[in-house]
Amino acid sequence: MSSTVDLAPAVFRASQQDGRYPRPQLVRPAWTELSGDWGFAFDDADIGLAARWFADARFDRTIQVPFPFESAASGIHDTGFHPVAWYSRSFDDNDLARAGFFTGQRLRVHFGAVDYRASVWVDGTFLGQHEGGHTPFSFDITDAVAAGVAEHSIVVRAEDDPLDVTQPRGKQDWRVEPHSIWYHRTSGIWQPVWLESTNPLAVTLVHWIPDLPNATVRVRIDVSRRPTAGTTVCLSLSVDGDPLTQATVAVTATTQVFTIALPAQVNGQAYEELLWTPESPRLIDATLTVRTGSSTDTQGTAVDVVHSYFGLRSAAIARGRFLLNDRPYYVRSVLQQGYWPQSHLASPSPEALRRDVELIKELGFNATRVHQKIEDPRFLYWTDRLGLLVWGETPGAFEFGATAVRRMMAEWTEVVERDLSHPSLVTWVPLNESWGVQHIAHDPAQQNYARALVALTRTLDPSRPVISNDGWEHIDSDILSVHDYESIGDTLRERYSDDDAKRRLLSDLGPAGRRLLLAGQEIGERPVMLTEFGGISFATHYADSDAWGYSSAQTADDFLERLDAVVAAIHSSSFLAGFCYTQLTDTLQETNGLLDDNRRPKVPMHLLRAIITQTAPDGPPLG
Repeated sequence: MSSTVDLAPAVFRASQQDGRYPRPQLVRPAWTELSGDWGFAFDDADIGLAARWFADARFDRTIQVPFPFESAASGIHDTGFHPVAWYSRSFDDNDLARAGFFTGQRLRVHFGAVDYRASVWVDGTFLGQHEGGHTPFSFDITDAVAAGVAEHSIVVRAEDDPLDVTQPRGKQDWRVEPHSIWYHRTSGIWQPVWLESTNPLAVTLVHWIPDLPNATVRVRIDVSRRPTAGTTVCLSLSVDGDPLTQATVAVTATTQVFTIALPAQVNGQAYEELLWTPESPRLIDATLTVRTGSSTDTQGTAVDVVHSYFGLRSAAIARGRFLLNDRPYYVRSVLQQGYWPQSHLASPSPEALRRDVELIKELGFNATRVHQKIEDPRFLYWTDRLGLLVWGETPGAFEFGATAVRRMMAEWTEVVERDLSHPSLVTWVPLNESWGVQHIAHDPAQQNYARALVALTRTLDPSRPVISNDGWEHIDSDILSVHDYESIGDTLRERYSDDDAKRRLLSDLGPAGRRLLLAGQEIGERPVMLTEFGGISFATHYADSDAWGYSSAQTADDFLERLDAVVAAIHSSSFLAGFCYTQLTDTLQETNGLLDDNRRPKVPMHLLRAIITQTAPDGPPLG
């Protein structure tokens, strides 16, 4: 599949793209996606490197990229243990032309994600290796593409040891068959692979951090090489196609940070018109033009043009509340696994990512917690554009030690760097339920690790709240989150009723028998949220023996009654700042979704929405 985008600078708006571009906040006109048929081979004996498969990749099987080999969508559909797999694909001059490549340009191959470790060759030349199964990477392949050769070969060796629990793996099972809350693995290439051409001097990263009180936005731009004297970048900002402001800044280093004033925001009575919220997801478009040879924006040579967008919003906490744009905002969230039966963690299509956002909003939620997964950036584009808050949570490792710490710190850094400019993302969650730090209540080393993750996150991005360990055993969390799968509504109502109940809850062992606050941690003004609850199993197409949940419903009416009891109890709390219901969809044997695993509602959607929002249903009654 080849792809191009019409990026006439005066016309194209990054906020209105169609959702296919793999890097939605840094868009260029010419690119080509290397999806579809690739050669494929398992390497269970791990002989491929010694046998130089990278130099003569004649693999006898075909896989559909970008789908993991465990999935049916890949065409391989082998869920067994295969620690090493090889991929190969040819590309030719037509692909290079679609990527905009010509003499004097640089050509890069991009990978959205390869789980877990990837080594890459082009025409037998080793380009490099990337470790981390959920974050993007790229290589400059210009010099590896031999002149005068009509067809080129790209080879990828993917290594993913299913028994290595020091890898950040999230909900991917370490057993052959899924059990309990874990599901099939996602190994190898599982996000888009694409070619892109640029000038030697090109933008490689754009970050946006708004400052609402000062009517400014802080911008960071990284470029591919040290610029020559006189290099500038011109930024043109617009809203709905109307100019907002323009600024030209000298670029003197490979990383340039500067602040842009937003004159439209100085009127305190009108500044909220441009703010981003789920109810009004206003996005600001940006065109960045890099020029060399002059210190003005009207002269010199344009060597790179990229398109981006951002949203004006702030996320903070105060006085027991979560604040969006400095106002209390009650979070109605749903836990989302981002898993599809036919393609596992890989989205079956770009459109499926949009549809998940639409479904969540149709159900009455204003937020989602993407659970134990770093979601495709194209999903975050739709949460930005359609208006849905996101909690960014990393997949956890299961073992504590130097290797796990090194891997998590490196991958988490890449995650924050990739996603911090998305206005919809409002909270960071580096640890969940003490996964990988099972003894944090007593082990100073594990406590220091949690503190270090929080400190690292705040260093990279000081603009959002951070939860050190979602669910319990908090240490230095901005939000005190609780996981509670009590199925009786009256019990929940009493447990979360008022401030006295809050003090009892947080000073004692929590609902799961774990300490909610570690020693020395005070409640203070930090908000409390119930970030996992419900989990009611209603198996619509599973045998009862295969279905799993925290409690079970037998009929549609029973399901609605149970759901209403627990959601109403949480809505009645005087101190909770928000909630997250478990969960959006069924995931294999975990049948506690509001929707089944094919995204079909288990009961009429309008009845689910009425319960989530605690309003009168606006459609026909059940039955």
